[in-house]
Amino acid sequence: MKKLLFIGCLILITACQSTTASQTPEPSFFPTSTLPPSPISATFTPKPTLPPTPSPTSFPRLFTTTFDASLAGWVILQTGNQAVPNVRAESGRLILQMDSPYTWLYALYGAQDYSDVRVETQFTNRALTPASVGVICRYSEEQGWFEFNILADGTYNILFGKWLSPGIADYLPITDGSSRAILPSGSNQKIGLICSKSILSLYINDSLVRNLNVSNYGLTKGKIGIAAASYENTPIVVGFDSVTVSEP
Repeated sequence: MKKLLFIGCLILITACQSTTASQTPEPSFFPTSTLPPSPISATFTPKPTLPPTPSPTSFPRLFTTTFDASLAGWVILQTGNQAVPNVRAESGRLILQMDSPYTWLYALYGAQDYSDVRVETQFTNRALTPASVGVICRYSEEQGWFEFNILADGTYNILFGKWLSPGIADYLPITDGSSRAILPSGSNQKIGLICSKSILSLYINDSLVRNLNVSNYGLTKGKIGIAAASYENTPIVVGFDSVTVSEP
């Protein structure tokens, strides 16, 4: 299904690792983007901004961050709404707050590319229903990405996105379902995604939900990240306690 997409806001924020190093400006790896459940018409089509991104040699490949330092190495992408995002590190948590409906916020680790990887995040969703929290692997501007989301209503989905041109994407649902492992809104919980060769393994609160063969999508490597989204109800506030990137 083709969707009309537009820029929300690109923001580079400073460091989330214990290591510190100088940053080398490089071209952005993010296109103009948004991932709405239904088309949202843009009133204009601005050109994408190209913020500096960190040098891959400056940041670790495998790590756990608790967001109690700076946020360098991470890029925040807001889409679906042009309101200024409310993103902050607070008391060892990364807070993604959406005060406007139909807003998507992404925190993507721009310092490394991964082929086979496990990405997990511990979070609390202080949100109304519906809202979603997700993890991303193999994000590539040219090839697409995998996104695993859980929603506050107890459902989940796996999505494949691919850019057709600046502002236009084909966004394909791979699968969806419901799981009793998803806790109510306000609970502290964990979501994890393993990308290993042609298999995606979906975890909710350390329980394996299912394995999926995704060999036909052709994604072999890319960035990892976390995501949160509001729909018709606001405010939505998601506090990420930690992100762990490890071998699958």
